[in-house]
Amino acid sequence: MSQGSRRSGSNLLIDSMLRRNKKRHNRKKIYIIEHLEPKLWKWCLIEYEHISKIVGKKYLWFGNIKNRKDAECLGKYGKVITKSIKQLNLKNACVLDPEAKKTLNPKEAKSFDYFIFGGILGDYPPKKRTQKELSKFLKNCEKRNIGKEQMSTDNAVFCVKKIVDGKNLRKMKFADKIEIKINAFESVVLPYRYNVVKKKPLISKKLVDYIKIKGI
Repeated sequence: MSQGSRRSGSNLLIDSMLRRNKKRHNRKKIYIIEHLEPKLWKWCLIEYEHISKIVGKKYLWFGNIKNRKDAECLGKYGKVITKSIKQLNLKNACVLDPEAKKTLNPKEAKSFDYFIFGGILGDYPPKKRTQKELSKFLKNCEKRNIGKEQMSTDNAVFCVKKIVDGKNLRKMKFADKIEIKINAFESVVLPYRYNVVKKKPLISKKLVDYIKIKGI
C-alpha cells in the first residue's frame, strides 16, 4: 500500500469517528425520572405531566413504577419501566444530584445520552435523598449538580434541558421561595428554586390550582 493510500485510509477513519461523535452529540437526550416516593402522589403526577410537556413524551422515561394503575396513568406522558434504573446499567448516563461535586456545563451535557433525576417530593431542609437513594447505587454513572439549591423535579429537568441546548447555568435566572396566594388572607410559600421564564417562576398552572384547593 502506498503512503498516499495509508494517509487516505487514516483520514477516512478520522472522518468516520468525527461523524459518529457529532451524531452522538446531536442525538436527542432521554430524561429519566426514578420514582422514589412510596406511591404516585397527585403532586408528583402533576410535575411528571409538566415534564412531559417540557421534553416531549418520546424522550421521557419513568423508572421504578411497580403499581399497574400508576404505570397506565404515566404511560400517557412517557415510557414506563417497572424496574429501577439501578438495574438497567445504562451507558453514558448522568445523575443529577445537588451533592455532586461537579456542575453540569453545556459542552459535557451534549456528550451524555441519559439524564437521571430522583422523583422526590422535596423536604425542607433537604434530606439528601437523591444521594442516599439513587446516586450511590449508580456507580457507572457520572454525577453532576445544577447548583446546590433544591429544585422541584420539573424545574430540574427544565434547567438541564436548557444546559443541553447550550445555556450556561450561571446565565440562567432563578427565583427562590415563591409564594402562592390562596385567598386574600392566606398564602403558601414553596421553599425551592424555580427557573424564571418570561419574568415568572416556572410552575405548572395545574399545580398552582391544586395547591389553592388542597394546600401543601
